[in-house]
Amino acid sequence: MIKLENIHKTYVLDNHQKVEALKGIDLNINKGEIFGVIGLSGAGKSTLIRLINMLETPTEGRVIIDGEDITDYKEVKLRKVRKSIGMIFQQFNLLSSKTVFENVAFPLELDNTYSKEEIENRVTELLTMVGLEDKAEVYPAQLSGGQKQRVGIARALATNPKILLCDEATSALDPKTTSSILKLLCELRDKLSLTIVIITHQLEVIKECCDRVAVIDGGLISEMGNTMDLFANPQKDLTKRLVSAVVRKDLNDLLEYTKLEPEYFEGGKAWFELLFKGDKATDPVLVEVATLLNLKISIMGGQINHIQNEPLGIMVVAVEGSKQMIEKAFEEFQKRVYKVKLVGYAE
Repeated sequence: MIKLENIHKTYVLDNHQKVEALKGIDLNINKGEIFGVIGLSGAGKSTLIRLINMLETPTEGRVIIDGEDITDYKEVKLRKVRKSIGMIFQQFNLLSSKTVFENVAFPLELDNTYSKEEIENRVTELLTMVGLEDKAEVYPAQLSGGQKQRVGIARALATNPKILLCDEATSALDPKTTSSILKLLCELRDKLSLTIVIITHQLEVIKECCDRVAVIDGGLISEMGNTMDLFANPQKDLTKRLVSAVVRKDLNDLLEYTKLEPEYFEGGKAWFELLFKGDKATDPVLVEVATLLNLKISIMGGQINHIQNEPLGIMVVAVEGSKQMIEKAFEEFQKRVYKVKLVGYAE
């Protein structure tokens, strides 16, 4: 549905200094998937999403939408393409002097091809779809943040687009409201066969709804893949830091007290980090290994995340015994969990 080929974007500042926002992006986004793009501030995320609907033009490279190369399109052709690409924003961008109904109707009125009856029917349908059918005559100032974003979503869908772009669409919302908006986006994707691109700096957003994700760093895609694989097995340092802040947020302080000095270790207590994925997250691994090897295993900490409803569990355990028995415990953990890592020794 979306293909970016060798995309470069360079800005020239007032002092003639050049800033490279994007440095050769190649990206394919499949029809019907929810694709996430995450990175730190200034990484190039917003520039990237604005290139998809050509609000920004690439300095170099091609933008292809549903098989159509739109890179060199002029304004008349671009307006037609943009009808198939909806966009929602962090700050909602609603017209304060218009009602909810009028905000959603606005892009249809600008189109000049819809009758008054068609507009009324379409807006009513959309407000029902986003759960705001009782707010049609209310003004934005009377709405909560979540309700404002639902209006923004309805407005973005007014022209029946194939693609929905979300630029930090949940970063102004509280966690509970964020979750409800993401659930709505998933429902709309399934109901309307939408392709959704989500730009965010919140990895919690990625893990809840995205099928695949690209990590952008300094204008380049540093890592890309299936969301579960990226959480379970990040490769790049930035991704590891981002993932660790989510899946290990209650464990990072704990692991600071461990240290690796294997050449001096002859027995005592070793600390392991165990990663459980999918169905294995509920297996009685600790009981099995402790019983098999007659070892004492203590749970030091742990947590379970759900990546699109699939569990990803992480646990830190301490195993007491001789060096040989601890090595055997490591081998048994390897057979039973997705990943095991020796993280330290303790007195």
